[in-house]
Amino acid sequence: MARPRRARRIRFMPDVTYFKPQGIMIRNLEITELTFDEIECVRLSEIKELSQVDAAKKMKIHQSTFQRSLARARKKIADALINGKAIKIQGGIYKMPKGDKTGPEGKGPKTGRGLGFCSGNDKAGYLSDQPTQGMARGPRDGQGNGRPRTGRGQGRGRGFNRSRD
Repeated sequence: MARPRRARRIRFMPDVTYFKPQGIMIRNLEITELTFDEIECVRLSEIKELSQVDAAKKMKIHQSTFQRSLARARKKIADALINGKAIKIQGGIYKMPKGDKTGPEGKGPKTGRGLGFCSGNDKAGYLSDQPTQGMARGPRDGQGNGRPRTGRGQGRGRGFNRSRD
């Protein structure tokens, strides 16, 4: 059984996540997908001009992993440019060490599933009006007796043992 992939650390979230050749309708294009961690590899290597060792340390991965991700990203970009494909930046397994700390799809501490900045909201999940999802973390009566709470507004999305009101 393969070992699960570890989350890569990224410090940059692009504002524009879709590129296409001019003059070709989008329905006629093939799409090449780049992950956010692959874009971070390209940014650190090409824009910041860091060595692979230094860039890998920033992303908290091994140098060989960084090298493979960078090679994969460069190949995808070259294929899209040469063959006239669209480039879509999305997905991947990553963490953001600063800022909103939500990671992919807004699934991070005190955000609730899909309620963080990364999911397109304009405020963090714990400030959102949307209901949270998940299991409660404490006992029903707060004294250590009874079964754990479940339901909306009781999970990590609004903080531990805090009500929605």
